[in-house]
Amino acid sequence: MSGTPMKLILTQEVSGLGSPGDVVEVAGGYGRNYLVPRGFAMRWSRGAEKQIDLIKRARAAREIRSVEDARAAAERLRNMRVKLHTRAGSGGRLFGSVSTSDIAVAVKNAGGPELDRRKIEVGNPIKTIGSHQVAIRLHPEVSATLDVEVIGS
Repeated sequence: MSGTPMKLILTQEVSGLGSPGDVVEVAGGYGRNYLVPRGFAMRWSRGAEKQIDLIKRARAAREIRSVEDARAAAERLRNMRVKLHTRAGSGGRLFGSVSTSDIAVAVKNAGGPELDRRKIEVGNPIKTIGSHQVAIRLHPEVSATLDVEVIGS
């Protein structure tokens, strides 16, 4: 039964799937067990079609202004050097790894824009001290790369 496709309306941006207001078809288990309980999507229905239009109109109004804002924020991030202090053992290995929340806080503390941790994409978990690059999706059309310097203490 979990293999049965399910029609959903996204309420938040989901990487690789779509943006708020998009109607997507996903595997039943993925929708029921992950997307809907976490608030990323809601079940599709005819009545929800009206909500889709409202979400899309609101998003379009925000995006017209935010494309320029996203480009400006991307330019600020490109020129930033973010330092993140964390506990590390001998050999430069961290106790745990650096989370996207840690990166968002470090950017804000360094005088950068306030970032949503869900928009920060770390390819491989950061588990060592040194310089690392992370991608940040500021807007569906605008991404930035940020250098994060992890310093052990």
